[in-house]
Amino acid sequence: MNAPLPLADLKPPSSTWFDGILHGTQPVQRRAMAKAITLLESTRTDHRAQGDELLTALLPYTGKAFRLGISGVPGVGKSTFIEALGLFLINRGHRVAVLTIDPSSTVSGGSILGDKTRMEQLSMREEAYIRPSPSSGTLGGVAEKTREAMLVCEAAGYDVVMVETVGVGQSEIAVAGMTDMFVLLQLPNAGDDLQAIKKGVMEIADLVAINKADIDKNAATRAQAQITSSLRLLGMHGNPDHATHGALWQPRVVQISALLGQGVDGFWDAVTQFRTQQTDNGRLALRREKQSLAWMWERIDAGLKQAFRQHPQVRGLLPALQADVAAGRIAASTAARTLLAASHTDTP
Repeated sequence: MNAPLPLADLKPPSSTWFDGILHGTQPVQRRAMAKAITLLESTRTDHRAQGDELLTALLPYTGKAFRLGISGVPGVGKSTFIEALGLFLINRGHRVAVLTIDPSSTVSGGSILGDKTRMEQLSMREEAYIRPSPSSGTLGGVAEKTREAMLVCEAAGYDVVMVETVGVGQSEIAVAGMTDMFVLLQLPNAGDDLQAIKKGVMEIADLVAINKADIDKNAATRAQAQITSSLRLLGMHGNPDHATHGALWQPRVVQISALLGQGVDGFWDAVTQFRTQQTDNGRLALRREKQSLAWMWERIDAGLKQAFRQHPQVRGLLPALQADVAAGRIAASTAARTLLAASHTDTP
């Protein structure tokens, strides 16, 4: 099993970890990957430095896998579909890594991390690696360290990496900013024509798959026609400077039944065609370049926020200002400006 390892079991990354990820036998590689990802997910300062060192060493061995983001509302069948697709790909000679994101409770802070129970057959295959991670309050349907975990899987030789999101709405689309292809799963009776043309997640989808099409074939066909029409409309009236797709690729809509394994081959044919087109016209490389730069600025933003909270002047003022804001004695914007000004004050 590839469950997260306790931080107490972690030791500084060594050549053993590096060699285990790149060249280890299946049990050794799994353990090395699990340790590396746990290290990268740690919030301790010393662990972050060690994780950066390990990730830098692994970076030359990454980038060869195809990164597939899979999203959809809860209950659409993401896990069932990923298992069906994973088994299909393994039978074609691929090695498949699956990074699943489980929502964290806002009450207890915990996560179930039970996606493997939905992928029972896939989790038993040696050619597959499944890693569940908690969202830990991160917005966008993915975890904070999903990108780093993806690079570890690529360095280990997995040539297809799938990222399953928490289950998104119109604005939770972070997975599209870290993968080569963004797939949106829909249900046959998910809404009307107006729902199909809503902005956000729909207009950035590279491929839409209507799952559970076997339940109501008429509804699935009707949904396929509605979404196909709406995707054409969004493509015609979007801002060309912000367009996600090139002239060669028009987002498609396919019908599948993950439970019965129907339509998976047609789905993968569409993915293969997309990958070929985007590689040949250079858009795939450009997409990854933009994602790397966006990732850098995202980490800068996170680092600045952490440094702000740890600033001595901010920590000294924060309790009183929070109490004043809660009691209505001071406006939240005024308190924020006060804290920001304090963060620029040099400590004695």
